[in-house]
Amino acid sequence: MGHDRAVDTVRTFAADAFPVRALVAAKAGRTVSVCIPARDEAGTVGAVVDTVRRAHLATAGGSGLVDEVVVVDDGSSDATAEVARATGAAVVRLDPGRGKGTAMRAGLEATGGEVVVYLDADVQNTTGAFVSGLLGPLLATEGLALVKGCYARPLGDARSGGGRVTELMARPLIEVLFPELAGVRQPLAGETAAPRWALEKLEFEGGYGVELGLLVDVAQRFGVGAIAQVDLGTRVHRNRPLDELRPQAVEVLRAGLARARAPGD
Repeated sequence: MGHDRAVDTVRTFAADAFPVRALVAAKAGRTVSVCIPARDEAGTVGAVVDTVRRAHLATAGGSGLVDEVVVVDDGSSDATAEVARATGAAVVRLDPGRGKGTAMRAGLEATGGEVVVYLDADVQNTTGAFVSGLLGPLLATEGLALVKGCYARPLGDARSGGGRVTELMARPLIEVLFPELAGVRQPLAGETAAPRWALEKLEFEGGYGVELGLLVDVAQRFGVGAIAQVDLGTRVHRNRPLDELRPQAVEVLRAGLARARAPGD
């Protein structure tokens, strides 16, 4: 399959558009790794790992869609690594404070799958459909280099309002600097999947700018048509206080500005 730049459109799929049995057949001998970057997520990482293993890991009686599950512990001060290991994941431990992007790169290097799925460790309602939904476009269609999850994000008791860095920083930045990506509903989604050949060609920002960086890099290198998104429904996780979101917003802004192209460049 060639990897030329694709046409400028972002296709959107529903997670249930890809029956698991059909995906297992479409896998056609390819291997799939699930990588879960985590820092101080002992309260939720075990459930995320267990869900993936029970639903899809071949050796755990699942569908056979997933071949390995790896948690990258980004220097946690709690029992994240111990919980992940106890629930059946392989664990890679990093020194404290290396950042999410560094953890994602370490996960890529520690796994062997031809397709890599990234999941966040703090999500409280991860289901097997998160994995099959993200894999669906990659296994069932041609020419994709990145699949992003999209979803509703509740805030407290409200059905919406989560994703404040996304709405106040990432999406406005995209609309101004990368308008061809304005249709990507959750550009900072940690639920992401990509073929290894694409990830190995890309730079991973060290911190929270990694998701925006990968999105823009794929669009600039392979074309917007190499990106798809999958509606995963609703995503529930711990919402951080506003003062903890500023460092994330700064890193997203830096990643975007570093990739901006002046006219004529």
